[in-house]
Amino acid sequence: MVFAMLLLTAAANWVPMRWTAADPASLAILKGTPVNCLLLEKAAVNPKTVEAATKSGIETMAVIGAGATEEQVQSASEMKLKGVVFEGDYAADAAARLRKVATDSGLLTIDLPPRSKMRFDAALPVVGTYEGVWPGIRVEEEGAAKAAPSGGPWIDTNSGFLRFVRAATDAPVWIGVRPPAGSAITAERYMQAISDAAIVGARWILALDEDLQRRLLAGEEPALKAWQRIVGLLSYFESHNDWRTMKPAGELAILQDVDSGALLSGGVLDMIAVKHTPVRPVPTHSLDPKSMQGTKMAVNVDPGALSDAQKQTLRTWTRSGGTLLNGPATWKFPAPQAGQITLSDADVKTLDDIWKEMNSMTGRRNLGVRLFNVSSMLSNFTESADRTTSVLQLVNYSGFPVENVTVHLLGKFKSAQLLAPGAPPKKVEAYEVEEGTGVDIDGVNVAATLLMER
Repeated sequence: MVFAMLLLTAAANWVPMRWTAADPASLAILKGTPVNCLLLEKAAVNPKTVEAATKSGIETMAVIGAGATEEQVQSASEMKLKGVVFEGDYAADAAARLRKVATDSGLLTIDLPPRSKMRFDAALPVVGTYEGVWPGIRVEEEGAAKAAPSGGPWIDTNSGFLRFVRAATDAPVWIGVRPPAGSAITAERYMQAISDAAIVGARWILALDEDLQRRLLAGEEPALKAWQRIVGLLSYFESHNDWRTMKPAGELAILQDVDSGALLSGGVLDMIAVKHTPVRPVPTHSLDPKSMQGTKMAVNVDPGALSDAQKQTLRTWTRSGGTLLNGPATWKFPAPQAGQITLSDADVKTLDDIWKEMNSMTGRRNLGVRLFNVSSMLSNFTESADRTTSVLQLVNYSGFPVENVTVHLLGKFKSAQLLAPGAPPKKVEAYEVEEGTGVDIDGVNVAATLLMER
């Protein structure tokens, strides 16, 4: 039992990467990077690679797809891997049987199922899925950016879904989406994928496309430079691991759950994120007075899912001054079906209706922070438990720097500092505005963090 608890604690600090190379010498590219956990696939599951990784202080997990056998699990134990990753659409009985075999063999188990089969048990070493969209601005056939319901560019992101998962479990959260097949991906796109998960406290399982991996292992200079940028950003987020312990700030709550669309990308949480309104996901099943503390507005996507006690919680909250928007039955998005991770065309039309109601309710109010000149960006606003420190994460999904960003925060802050990968911390002026405190940011390349102290 003690050994199992130690493994669970260690997994919280694992920085995962998929690994397909069979040659142990290829592990040299990981030296000096924060990657400390390899998900070994196919040819990479061999004694020499496992031994070399272990000597380098890197944990190894064998990726085992649906249809795996007990012999494959036992083989991982014989090669002294740390554990196995069950990735894919497993039948429930098969998954339970293989987990038992792994546990009896002293292996840690991590599940990467479809979104529709995710479990949110805080006792799990990791909660994750292999399904996700590839982050970036969606471009239509003519080369123009597709518009979102809010009027801004449609940004493909997993961040809304990951916000909900982070609210639903205390376990570390991984997302295992792979780069689009047959595509050569720029360093910026990898950095966007890392940031898309990191700003909400999750981790993307780093995975390289075949072309970049081939050139990188061959030692080609452009590939090495791209790699240094990628792992530099990874190091940036991992060097500030305390950000993952901060809680969502802001005064708007979204009450939603698995059965009302919370596991789908491009839904309500993403729509609000595009508007840069800070939001607190509240899983409907865990709604209680504590989860509503500090909020002034709330959107209840599926009122019919509430228990009598939860309805009373909201009545008490509204009597104390809270504004509640109860969605009609048509707002309840379905739970994801097998293979579904985004809204259907019909659901997007519903999202348009929700946007109109949301926009009418919130208007131009500052619910924690407002941002200007950020149409190609997403943000996440968190704060420390004592509310003395606030962190605003910014991610730029375009292929060029965004300049002249303005931030208006509620309340008075005495100092502001801008952090960015590969750059020293920069003190920025915090000035008084009607809403509280204003800060101007000269520019954001891929990611930046505004650190505010009260």
